[in-house]
Amino acid sequence: MTSTIDPKTIGKPARPRRHVRTLTGYLPEKDASGRDKWPRGDEKVWKDGIRAVDKDVEDVTKSFVGHVQTSLARQAYNIDNLGAYQAAALSARDDLLVNWNDTQMTYTRKAPKRAYYLSLEFLMGRTLDNALLNLGLKDKFREGVKQLGFNIEDILEQERDAALGNGGLGRLAACYLDSSASQELPLWGYGLRYKYGIFQQLISPEGDQLEAPDPWLDNQNPWELPRLDVTYDVRFYGHADRLNDGTGRAVWQGGQEVLALAYDVMIPGYGTKTTNNLRLWESKPKRGFDLNSFNAGNYEGAIEASNSAQAITSVLYPNDHTSFGKELRLKQQYFWTAASLADILRRFKNLQKSIHEFPDYVAIQLNDTHPTLAIPELMRILIDDEDLKWDVAWTIVTNTFFYTNHTVLPEALEKWPIPMLEHVLPRFFLQAVEKKFPGDRDRLARMSLIEEGTPKQVRMANLACIGSRKVNGVAELHSELVRTTILKDFVEFFGISKFGNVTNGITPRRWLDQCNPELSALISKTLKLDKVEWLKDLTKLEGLLPFAEDKAFRAEWAAIKQRNKERLAHHVQTTLGLVIRTDAMFDVQIKRIHEYKRQTLNILGVIHRYFTLKSMKPAERKKVNRRVVFFAGKAAPAYFIAKLTIRLIVNVARVINADPDTNEYLQLYFLPDYSVSLAEVLIPASDISQHISTAGTEASGTSNMKFCLNGGLLLGTVDGANIEIAEEVGESNVFFFGHLTPAVDDLRYQHLYHPVPIEQKCPALAHILNQISAGVFGDGGVYEPLLNTIRQSDYYLITDDFDSYIAALDMVDEAYLDKEEWVKKSIRTTAKMGKFSSDRAINEYADSYWNIEPVAVQQF
Repeated sequence: MTSTIDPKTIGKPARPRRHVRTLTGYLPEKDASGRDKWPRGDEKVWKDGIRAVDKDVEDVTKSFVGHVQTSLARQAYNIDNLGAYQAAALSARDDLLVNWNDTQMTYTRKAPKRAYYLSLEFLMGRTLDNALLNLGLKDKFREGVKQLGFNIEDILEQERDAALGNGGLGRLAACYLDSSASQELPLWGYGLRYKYGIFQQLISPEGDQLEAPDPWLDNQNPWELPRLDVTYDVRFYGHADRLNDGTGRAVWQGGQEVLALAYDVMIPGYGTKTTNNLRLWESKPKRGFDLNSFNAGNYEGAIEASNSAQAITSVLYPNDHTSFGKELRLKQQYFWTAASLADILRRFKNLQKSIHEFPDYVAIQLNDTHPTLAIPELMRILIDDEDLKWDVAWTIVTNTFFYTNHTVLPEALEKWPIPMLEHVLPRFFLQAVEKKFPGDRDRLARMSLIEEGTPKQVRMANLACIGSRKVNGVAELHSELVRTTILKDFVEFFGISKFGNVTNGITPRRWLDQCNPELSALISKTLKLDKVEWLKDLTKLEGLLPFAEDKAFRAEWAAIKQRNKERLAHHVQTTLGLVIRTDAMFDVQIKRIHEYKRQTLNILGVIHRYFTLKSMKPAERKKVNRRVVFFAGKAAPAYFIAKLTIRLIVNVARVINADPDTNEYLQLYFLPDYSVSLAEVLIPASDISQHISTAGTEASGTSNMKFCLNGGLLLGTVDGANIEIAEEVGESNVFFFGHLTPAVDDLRYQHLYHPVPIEQKCPALAHILNQISAGVFGDGGVYEPLLNTIRQSDYYLITDDFDSYIAALDMVDEAYLDKEEWVKKSIRTTAKMGKFSSDRAINEYADSYWNIEPVAVQQF
């Protein structure tokens, strides 16, 4: 692929131009102080103090109608809400494109060091609302579409969530892209363009999770730009022939060639022109339709190569419990990392710099172990294509990559069979270890890239660790556990300075201003600050602390919470046909369904509450807090125990919600097909949220931050970022329970070697399990595999923490009785969440890891 950029112009300023016409106005002159001078008033200022696109309501309507007629080939009087969404999105995209082009040109001219964020997931959510917020056009679009007979809320609802992620890993990546653009940092994301996402979650009449394709790309996606001129060949299979030149170089030939086609997604910053990029790769066949096979009557063979290539980017996380699925997942990871590195190297070479300067201009962040194949792939490129010596190439590699670890669970650390990988592994590391620790065979075995077994497997976390310049965890406790458990030997080998911590963060633009606009407006009014001031410096929320003692302010705060509950109830009624009472405490747990996250503990607690209510007299029940419990989340298709947990929740809900004795005081709902958009409705409505992982198993969590930012209190274990949240907001505003991390291993040891009958250890829990087995909530036999994980090994310590958990729930009930004090806790919690902005986190990466600096975007 050839570049159209003249290398001689790179880094040089453009020649001064006077009033050159652009898509949005004129380039400005400079006044005496060097500031832009806008003779035609082409740039305006938002009421919040941010420079905005020069567009009034009339411009919005003209652009909207123009796209209806020319892009959609329809008439404004003959479109539905979906057509209106498409027209509005295309209109907003026009403005984003101007900033996007200016941003890319600025980076090309100034040639700063860039960072690249490689993540297998980017859980972006909906885009239009975010784009309008960052462009400063939300109010004008609201009025413009209203004049054309549409409601902006109805239009926003038409957008499908981009199916590019599943859980916290992908949402973290999305927050970091938002923050990097908002902080004017030169950072690109690289991911895959999944045709069907992970899956659309349906619930069967029996309560089982069913998986259906999520055809999110069925309608036009206005936010992506196909880059038909940006393609790379990626090879699979074949053979590598060593060259007999003494260099170790090889030529990879034969096998299957797949084409990587780029799609670009604009990432606008807030309060800035900076608009960064997320580049997604789609897999295409290199040769496509085989006409010879078709003419010979082999119709399946004619499209076999095409289907094989396209399958790579069809689904997020193919089921790797089969050999086909495992191989497909490996191909997916290599395809993505190989295409991304080729693109990064092509951009670097446009700078006309020596390859030895690569780490001076490029930093690559590995978001978990999924992109670890980028390390041997860069080694392959440097040795085979750039003709570098092994040691020189390894020095470049280990100064380019940075690795974020997201788990200390051994089963969650990726491993790949040697037969799939042996041609791309660096092989000298064990010798270096042996020189430092001679004769320590146990240490060598632990630090080896290779895990013995049949077949032998490559430990991707070990490879990511040795191939990266720095390694970080995502919360203080998690980072300490990384240093003292799974990577302890590497800390002793490399030294402590290689291993750091960057506590996760969330973007307050989406997770407060967009999802809770009334609360955002109240904060701005109360603090007497333009919205941009505190949304880009979240520590300013501390100014709310004195207002916790203001009765009128508390009343406004509580009224907003109540309206958010009513909004959630309306959403559930219109989408699921379920009626939810809003005069109750809203108790929410929304996250990926997994044993360590302990949705099982939560549903067993709900059953305990139900049995307790059933045993009460009617007069006693009237003194109990009303509670509505919400679950949402997806289980991996092959994760049998997690899917049983969903079935149990759904069937317990059927019994509880239909019981006239108790349903006034307790309701339970599982909301299917969890997404960013659903979270944006659930989070502002919560009174209490549950983050109850077994101590030492949750790396950080970010949903805890989102709930607390919106004034929901936290019920949780002393784990992950829960600890740091409590340090900030004060433990009196958090409800902790459960054993601490140092006790976990001893408790597991006792379960294995000195088991105590559950009836003796925790009688209340034993009663609940027996009632489930007896069929109170449907066919009890179905749940035996789930219940046996508790009755037998109980690896996640349900029996050990159950009584403490119930006591914590009782404390929540008692605290909620004092509504005034509860609202004070809610205000104090929001006020102290400044640390948990992703702006803070991304700046830590920029300063302490990547060594990149903000770049102000010029207008061209």
